[in-house]
Amino acid sequence: MSWHHARTCALTVSVVVLLSTPQLAGAGETQEEAPPYVNKTIHGRVVWLAEAMTRLHAIKSVPEALDRILALETDDGQLHPIVEDIRGRAFRRDERLRKMKVELLVRQHQGSPMVQVVRVYELTEDGRFEIDYWCEICSISMFELKDCECCQGPIELRRQPADSK
Repeated sequence: MSWHHARTCALTVSVVVLLSTPQLAGAGETQEEAPPYVNKTIHGRVVWLAEAMTRLHAIKSVPEALDRILALETDDGQLHPIVEDIRGRAFRRDERLRKMKVELLVRQHQGSPMVQVVRVYELTEDGRFEIDYWCEICSISMFELKDCECCQGPIELRRQPADSK
């Protein structure tokens, strides 16, 4: 066997081994990964999860769990637990929000039943209104009821007509 022929055989074997190894075969290719979350819109009322579990499923929680977790309850009784970040905490701090029929734009991460609130809309007979908090003095919006982050003065619940989507 000539040196040239041996070299060609070795190269052919190397290519076959490389292509038959899954980790190496696609090394140069980019695989499309599933996004870590999905955005979706859900409608209903925000409730205390423990109360809803008792009302809907006769499951009683211990007393200290009664006001721990918030959830959006849809008209058909589905419960979507809410992550309490700044936007989610607004429903704890302001009881008025829990009395509203709402549309929430939420983000749900892969493998989690929890939803993260991105936007809040109130749904009324008069239409759809985006909800946030407003400081008249500083002209800035915030996402939960508290003192203004700028002037430390009071802020107010603001309802702005939202485009019809």
